[in-house]
Amino acid sequence: MENMNIAITGHKGLVGSYLKERLGKEGHRIVLAIDKREGNDVNILEGMKLGGVDMFIHAAALCKINKTIENPELGHKNALHTFQVMEFCRKNNIPRVVYFSSSRVLSPEKNPYTAGKVYGEELCKAYKDCFGIDYLIIRPSTVYGPIWDETRRLMHIFISDALKNKDLEIYGNLETKTLDFTHINDFIDGTMLAINHPEWNKEYNISGEQEHNVNELAKLIIKETGSKSKIIVKGAEIAQPQQVKVDISAIKNIGYSPKISLKQGVINTIEWYKEHIKNHPELKK
Repeated sequence: MENMNIAITGHKGLVGSYLKERLGKEGHRIVLAIDKREGNDVNILEGMKLGGVDMFIHAAALCKINKTIENPELGHKNALHTFQVMEFCRKNNIPRVVYFSSSRVLSPEKNPYTAGKVYGEELCKAYKDCFGIDYLIIRPSTVYGPIWDETRRLMHIFISDALKNKDLEIYGNLETKTLDFTHINDFIDGTMLAINHPEWNKEYNISGEQEHNVNELAKLIIKETGSKSKIIVKGAEIAQPQQVKVDISAIKNIGYSPKISLKQGVINTIEWYKEHIKNHPELKK
């Protein structure tokens, strides 16, 4: 694909930061970057005029199911921000959108988070049919990797707590609770394959194709960190998927093949966290 002018949201997060870096390495130009960590959010698009943009990547979202159950307005805000992005693309003649949804929309459990993501997916399809904007819908599955994850996803919680010798909490059945983990490098490989593929208007689930028991993950992290942490079992959280296995046949059909095993990825991520905490002693607290 020719070098493009790209707008992106969420570029300071796990997915957005790695994707922004890869796009730059491939010669693309980021002409607009929006992230609340830098004091702005999608609301700044209101009334903005920006010409010459070839693609808009919408990676910003609150991605904690439990937070949207505590405050359903957060799930609605995800949906509203997607609408604002699509309207910005329509008004500024941006021909392509990459929307990061979630593999959780495929789970039987329903909640304000997945509702907002489903709305976003349907909005992409509507703007294609009504206004000719091509789309890619990317559904990540438990992405992790070497970054200090301010969103506090599961891998971040387990590793940072283990390094502090804090107990690791699992919500659900130790024997049956699973997640389909994806190392960030594999995830970005899959995303770039989809972006560079000539056929658009598709949905792609991307995972490491490694459904893994969460209890076994916790034990691996305790072992590799040399932690004194214990595993504490709590009841399953409301509407939180308890078994996740993602069908990635569509992305595999265009050449995707995850390369990083969960064990290798966890060990590498732990080493990064150790070094990061060493350089930022306040994180040990």
